[in-house]
Amino acid sequence: MSSKTFIQPPAMADLPQPETIDASSILDSYLKGETDLVCILGPTASGKTRYAVAFAREINRLSGKAVAEIISADSRQVYRGMDIGTGKDMGEYGEIPVHLVDIADPGSKYNIYEYQRDFEKVYKDIRERGGVPILCGGSGLYIEAATCGYSLPDVPADPKLRAELEKQDTEDLIKLLASLKPLHNSTDYDTRKRLIRALEIAIYAKEHPVERTAYLPKNTYYIGTLVSREVRNSKIDARLKARLEEGMVQEIRSLMDGTNPALPKDENGKARAVPAEDLLYYGLEYKFVTLHIQGVLSLEEMTKLLAIAIHQFAKRQMTWFRGMERKGIRIHWVNVC
Repeated sequence: MSSKTFIQPPAMADLPQPETIDASSILDSYLKGETDLVCILGPTASGKTRYAVAFAREINRLSGKAVAEIISADSRQVYRGMDIGTGKDMGEYGEIPVHLVDIADPGSKYNIYEYQRDFEKVYKDIRERGGVPILCGGSGLYIEAATCGYSLPDVPADPKLRAELEKQDTEDLIKLLASLKPLHNSTDYDTRKRLIRALEIAIYAKEHPVERTAYLPKNTYYIGTLVSREVRNSKIDARLKARLEEGMVQEIRSLMDGTNPALPKDENGKARAVPAEDLLYYGLEYKFVTLHIQGVLSLEEMTKLLAIAIHQFAKRQMTWFRGMERKGIRIHWVNVC
């Protein structure tokens, strides 16, 4: 692979214009300090992991040494023992180090605040060792938390406060928020849910010391993996079929019955099985396969409904990324399929 690889064919209808990515120019920009992170994003089944690994290998070739390391931005691949359902495909990374995979117990509820904290630690470590960090994933919220420069305070939810705030008019809530913190833009109150969460944080921070992250990238080079809806849906269907054949149902059943080796142990050494309601919380594969195991859905019904849900999820991911562009983020789209 040369530094001029990643040349793209003409643009596809209703999709962003594909570009030519020059890895040598990106590396040069990184070494000069003009870029401090490369982020490869895309919807599910768009080939982003394969592209990220190829890009990392090219960076290593240009550097003459192994400097590229991948940081995952996947909200479910953080969980141990949830391998087939989240599509970890660890063998795809080969010799390229990958971080923030298998860092949380199955059944736990890892959150965005923990992710930003853990990303910051890994990112800082790679940079201090002279490496080139490459963020790769499809979880838009995680990507924005890592790359958009805002620091997230780890503030616990307050159901009682939320219930009280829900009774008030939106304009009154905005005025209240403005009395607690400067409003530099409308992102804190562009939805009522976000407005109430911003108030929850501001009210908590007024009375409690809040730990915030500090070492985050400021100049990210974004690359988006492009694929048509038809090709993407075809790949989703083929991948779902393959995962079912690989034993996805059995893997999820092992989480429910306590036989999965990745499950945490209690004080007596007994594995803590994951309750069905917690598996439903993880959504998609875990929701529909759990319903199948419970006898709510037949295998045929589960497969059909799950495929539709993943198609819809991929569409929402792409909508999120186009929304990032509307906020002013430049994404360099490439066609890797």
